[in-house]
Amino acid sequence: MAGLPDPAVVVLVGASGSGKSRWAQQRYRAQEIVSSDDLRGIVGSGRHDLAASADAFGLLDDILAARARRGLTCVVDTLGLDAERRRGYLALAKSHGLPAVAVVFDVPGALAKERNAQRDRPVPAPALAAQLARASDAAAEIEAEGWDQVVVLRSGLPAELERADAPEPERSADGMDFVLQVSRFPWGEDPAGWLKGVALAADEAGFAGIALMDHLIQIPQVDRAWAPIPEPWVTLGMLAGLDTDLRLGTLVSPVTFRPAGITAKTVATLDAISGGRAFLGIGAGWWEREHAAFGLPFPSTKERLDGLESAIETIRALWSPGTKAYSGERVSLPETTSYPRPVSEVAIIVGGGGEQRTLRIAARIADGCNVSSDEKTLDRKIAVLHRHCEHVGRDPAEVSVTVLDVPVVGRDRDEVWARVERLRGGTAAAKFAQTHHAGTHAEQRERYATLAAKGVRTVFLAPAHVQTPADVLALAPMLA
Repeated sequence: MAGLPDPAVVVLVGASGSGKSRWAQQRYRAQEIVSSDDLRGIVGSGRHDLAASADAFGLLDDILAARARRGLTCVVDTLGLDAERRRGYLALAKSHGLPAVAVVFDVPGALAKERNAQRDRPVPAPALAAQLARASDAAAEIEAEGWDQVVVLRSGLPAELERADAPEPERSADGMDFVLQVSRFPWGEDPAGWLKGVALAADEAGFAGIALMDHLIQIPQVDRAWAPIPEPWVTLGMLAGLDTDLRLGTLVSPVTFRPAGITAKTVATLDAISGGRAFLGIGAGWWEREHAAFGLPFPSTKERLDGLESAIETIRALWSPGTKAYSGERVSLPETTSYPRPVSEVAIIVGGGGEQRTLRIAARIADGCNVSSDEKTLDRKIAVLHRHCEHVGRDPAEVSVTVLDVPVVGRDRDEVWARVERLRGGTAAAKFAQTHHAGTHAEQRERYATLAAKGVRTVFLAPAHVQTPADVLALAPMLA
């Protein structure tokens, strides 16, 4: 929810008729809200069975403790006026490392009384008057209790209260491109038809391009080893024949798979036949298993990084004008006769966040780097990249920062969490949601605006739940 931490323990504070339950229901899933009234209806004869209050609150405490242990959001929908009980919720949140939020509903007494009168079972007038008086005191107490965040909602009209926490106008991610990173290939009996459908859906949804992983065996982070994963450059050649403006490339191609000169020829050909839409994501390679399975050498880390520098130098030499010999820092070529040449300035993006060497290579000879979308990690990587740029005398603006993002996205919280449950496997739901930036379209747009403000210009988007062209189309609101 915009403006509030998630997950968190959120405690609602206010007299009857202040709008607490409605506010919570409009913003959280039913499973995230624990209501003392609802629990009275479960353990007693109904929501207003005050004789069942002790059992209801006992159950409430058990539910809250269980969700907090799992790192899940819990909204406590009670009056919240009992200072001792409220401070118990605060202590529980802190003991489990969850943010503790108090949402105080400061509503005029006349409005609360009007709403109360409209209920099937109004709270007796003396009891409501006592609640309103207690609510005024509670607001002052809460300021001194040590909550991580206190939100006070004030209103004189019901409609105003409903929108009291309306988010500020969204920050803009204008200028940021989104490239669909296709990692899974559940194409059934029609591989070409599935690929075509995904590409056309990406174009319609507003993606700027499509990137394919370059692996010989499907990686365990994505799917089972026997799931299909096509050779990317052949596949991209097919996609180049579709009537789209999508940019096409890999994220990333290991230098250990192909001689650099062959990669130069492959990418130049794709750029020529696509009318200048190719890009090259390139890296040192990391997965020893696929190399062994396909009979490929897997050199040491240093040798692979040396190979990355040599490969980029070779590729640039073969893409440069003319056919003359080339002699550089790491590479010497007797001639550079390589046609077709690229018809555009093909971007070379170095994948990997190694701070000592990989980002230095990107700073020195690449057009961009690709790093994690985690904000703390991103801040550190950008700082390191800029230091390398300064060291080699290059303007940091010349090296585009891109990120790989693997979010779980949904239209609302219910859809988001249904997908989290389906995808998380044996990982705790809260941890999976955090590492996959689970959120609604609006929450993702807000996050991308934050990344844009940090200098990110391209997001390679690989949503974990995307299986069909329809799933791709459903991402369109996030790109708007």
